[in-house]
Amino acid sequence: MRGVSYVHPDRRRWEKPEPFEGVVVQVGSGYAGVDAENSFVWSRLADHTERQSLICETELVRRNETRQASR
Repeated sequence: MRGVSYVHPDRRRWEKPEPFEGVVVQVGSGYAGVDAENSFVWSRLADHTERQSLICETELVRRNETRQASR
């Protein structure tokens, strides 16, 4: 998938949203009502870190397209 990392508005003084590519590992928080205002997706990057993003700011891509784009 491709997306833009989610940074809570309170943290934007120190962190900036960044584009990334990764593999979907979780959709939503897994807790009822937590994602009520925003729908999130978690992705694992090639360096094994994870990023949270808004579903509306992500797109699914074929695995081959992700690899080619990162070359």
